[in-house]
Amino acid sequence: MGGYHIACIGELLIDFVCTDIGLGLKQGARFLKKAGGAPANVAAAINRSGGYAKLAAKVGHDPFGDFLLHTLESEGIERTGVTRCATPTTLAFVGLQDDGERDFTFCRGADGDLSWRDIPADFLDNVGIVHFGAATGLLDGELYATYQRLLHEAKQRGVLISFDPNYRDGLWGQDPQRFIARCTPWFQQADIVKVSEEELHCITGAKTNSEGGRQLHEAGVSYVAVTCGRRGTWVSHQSGGQQLVPSVPVDAIDSTGAGDAFIGALLAQVAQSGCRLDDESEFLHAVRWANVCGALTCTKFGAIDAIPLAHDVDTFIKNSER
Repeated sequence: MGGYHIACIGELLIDFVCTDIGLGLKQGARFLKKAGGAPANVAAAINRSGGYAKLAAKVGHDPFGDFLLHTLESEGIERTGVTRCATPTTLAFVGLQDDGERDFTFCRGADGDLSWRDIPADFLDNVGIVHFGAATGLLDGELYATYQRLLHEAKQRGVLISFDPNYRDGLWGQDPQRFIARCTPWFQQADIVKVSEEELHCITGAKTNSEGGRQLHEAGVSYVAVTCGRRGTWVSHQSGGQQLVPSVPVDAIDSTGAGDAFIGALLAQVAQSGCRLDDESEFLHAVRWANVCGALTCTKFGAIDAIPLAHDVDTFIKNSER
């Protein structure tokens, strides 16, 4: 497959997923160790969808860091931008509800130490898209400063910007307005914004997807993709085109990484087309494909391990059309 590389930046961490579904983190006792972190999940989805991803992140000099680096290598993700430090690797504990939805608790570590000095000089070479996931990236510290610098450098090069707020109560629950304020510069610079329906309404204060999308377009976003769970993805273009692209029915057990799988698959399709956003029908086709990728991710535990390969997505689509 041709196309540009896609650069991702942000947290690379361990998800400890509670397999006692419905009990949550308070009562659950059994956990699975999984590689995760929203930008890392997106990078894996890009590669599994036939694209070319590179990642900038930081992990600790510990067994968890070893595990994560091995995972990136197995996924074929370029990891020259992944460095290590004495701070322990970041951990996230994930509780699952009966419908696959989640709650998170974070033990933040090495991801926040990623500095601009850690970013390779050639990190943006042959890159057509830079994806920013904001789960931990907009918190105070080195990573936030690095996010800002990379956004500036990418815009200087005319690279497409993709942004996903990745709002987490466990990180911002006491101060959501501060999170919203931190997101604003990315909305002003992003070409593609992927946001959940709940995030859209929280961030914009809008009561409808149409109104929320309009606000983001006024900020400068070309495409807004609003993931709506089982209903699919509501897509809005700054020219005024809006529609709900239906998802596909699956037996969901864990939605961890589903949104990341969706945006990674979508960006891989955009990169394949030469990073052009002027063909709405082509973009909608990419959304339909990405919807299937996201839905299939919900049928397994974990994030990266659950993301389907491009062949599996194509096979599912062919079988569903019979």
